[in-house]
Amino acid sequence: MMGWIRPRLRVPVIWAIGGTMLAVAWAIRGGPLWWLSIFTEAGVLARVLGVYLWGREDTDEGALAASRADERQQEIAQRSWSLVGKVSMAAALVGLSVTIALRSPAAWPLAFLIMFGTSTLSFLIGLSAYGNASASDDEDARDVARYPVNH
Repeated sequence: MMGWIRPRLRVPVIWAIGGTMLAVAWAIRGGPLWWLSIFTEAGVLARVLGVYLWGREDTDEGALAASRADERQQEIAQRSWSLVGKVSMAAALVGLSVTIALRSPAAWPLAFLIMFGTSTLSFLIGLSAYGNASASDDEDARDVARYPVNH
């Protein structure tokens, strides 16, 4: 999908697009809170620069920021996104229920905020929960140390 963008730029580009969409939404909304679009875009630019610079580091986080994750990191991300999907479904149901109960179009932003917040939180929880090595991984590592295979 993003093969035409250099790997180190992929994550910063995603942050830039998503954050700019939010800033533009605040600008289009107008009213007394239009100025939030300026602060939102400034924060997005700072985050994009931070993620780009983070991609230079030779760490797990740097590898993720530069789109050069190994198989272990990709599996952790897949499991985390799986959890996001499940929690998002529950959040969508809660948001829909709130919107129906309040009978007000003003409830829609609250419903979307609930879905976005719970999805983000569940992704972070998934990274935390699935990011730790399991006991079987430790046993496999001990077996390899005891019985090395020479090729």
